[in-house]
Amino acid sequence: MRVVTERIPTLKSVTVGVWVNTGSRNEQPSQAGYSHFIEHMLFKGTRKRSSAEISREIDALGGEMNAFTSRETTTYYVKVLDQQLERAFELLSDLFHHSRFAPKEIEKEKQVVLEEIRMVRDDPEDLVQELHMGQVLRRHPLGRSILGRENTIRELRRQDLLNYIETHYDPEQTIIAIAGNFDQVSLDPMVARYFGKGRAATAVHTNGHHPPEVHGGVLLKKKRLEQVHLCLGIKGAAAGHPDRYALYALNSVLGGSVSSRLFQEVREKRGLAYSIYSFLSGYSDGGMTTVYAATRPKEVDRVVDLVCREIRRIGIKGVERKELERVKTQMKGSLMLSLESSHSRMNKLAKDELTHGRHVSLGDMLAHIDHVNEEQVLRVGRQFFVLDSLAITGIGPLAPRSLQSYG
Repeated sequence: MRVVTERIPTLKSVTVGVWVNTGSRNEQPSQAGYSHFIEHMLFKGTRKRSSAEISREIDALGGEMNAFTSRETTTYYVKVLDQQLERAFELLSDLFHHSRFAPKEIEKEKQVVLEEIRMVRDDPEDLVQELHMGQVLRRHPLGRSILGRENTIRELRRQDLLNYIETHYDPEQTIIAIAGNFDQVSLDPMVARYFGKGRAATAVHTNGHHPPEVHGGVLLKKKRLEQVHLCLGIKGAAAGHPDRYALYALNSVLGGSVSSRLFQEVREKRGLAYSIYSFLSGYSDGGMTTVYAATRPKEVDRVVDLVCREIRRIGIKGVERKELERVKTQMKGSLMLSLESSHSRMNKLAKDELTHGRHVSLGDMLAHIDHVNEEQVLRVGRQFFVLDSLAITGIGPLAPRSLQSYG
């Protein structure tokens, strides 16, 4: 396993994360949801501890223990006070190496995950974004739901999960990330005791992925809601793209903050939406930029027209210096504030290793933001902020002739 660390002696906490370089995109269609289900099962009992004992132990430490699954990774982490580091290591190691996957617990957890799937269906913001991913990426594995499908969850068996772990939980695809207050001399034998001898990585792994292609078109689904929920998507960039900082800046200008063009034009000036924002989704070999908005049925066409106008305007004219400088200052402030906890630093360590094969310092990131200029954002905007492959997804009480001009 690869080990990455950052010592922050001013903190009183330390966070340990185990990152497995596998997620929903690594699943076959018949395995949809396996990565996420395995994440759940690691908390359902080991040879030494029941699920209740696991919960009581982490509460007794006064810490936080959780996990999350993305399209490309599965992460398990513990955050504790610095003096509890070894107990956190032992607990996390026990879950990671010795979970029992008891058949009775699997059957109970199936019902929990099925409820989670239903919860997404009842949340229109989550649902429209999930439908949008499937529409834009179509049959590509990145387009599938992380939670899986109801039939794959109902039919999975214990041996299916164990086989998946055997195939994908490769030590060479696993990273131990530790950030916070710790003593490096005592940390190294601790890592070796609970996870085996670590090593530094020299290459970025791709797991044999094939890059996604962004598809355009319109997908509308009628649903009994008060509003129509919309996603508009255009091509984005991979997580490690050399122009990613310029794209971050363009996203901030478009809809990444309350001073963004979309927030000001659509919400503040016209009162057409309460919630409207844009975000980037960057993966190891591709990405997309998405705008989300919720509005009244009769205003759907108007909102879409305004969003397209701003995308087109940025793609043609770029960003003026004053607006760019304001956005860069905002980006630097947000970045520094986001890295004030051991948990966020642990996340960054692991993502740097997975994406770049090395640690990217905060100073390097701030310097990259400073180097973004008008010429670069104009070039990047002309490359990415185009409507040739615009994808629009909408759910809600749609009018009969909504968005016909985009179909």
